[in-house]
Amino acid sequence: MPYEWIETAPEDSGAVIILTVWLHHSLPRKGFAWVIGLAAAGLALPLLSILGTAALWGLLPFAVIAVWGLWAAIRRSYRAPREVMRIARAELVLTRSDPGRPDRIWRTNPYWLRATLRANGPVPDYLVLTDGRREIELGAFLSPEERRSLHQELTGRLRRLR
Repeated sequence: MPYEWIETAPEDSGAVIILTVWLHHSLPRKGFAWVIGLAAAGLALPLLSILGTAALWGLLPFAVIAVWGLWAAIRRSYRAPREVMRIARAELVLTRSDPGRPDRIWRTNPYWLRATLRANGPVPDYLVLTDGRREIELGAFLSPEERRSLHQELTGRLRRLR
């Protein structure tokens, strides 16, 4: 699942629960190194036949640009939205970090917070948090199954917190 729950040691006011939600990456960091290595090797192999000729210097920049373009595109895909929710007994703070934008922060009292799934939102099983005054989405980039699972876990943790 592209989300993680962390429970910290109880403080004076009780335990703090941290939820981190991120966009799923189909290529892990180790796979990234393999893809770049295989692409570089695959482009270098044909260049071995023209090693020592002037044609190498004509084709080499294009091979380097192709590997660099692949590297830049995959690295850019890792800069994805991230949501961090810090839940304490007195306050809930949700911080959404989008690449290229300042962080958006939402604070509320977790006692009044309700998590609901909406069937008719912009995505199937749209997860919305509301405190009665404002509502905010959570994990819109997750799959419907992941949003349903996150809804169940979040509802259970909020119920135990109350």
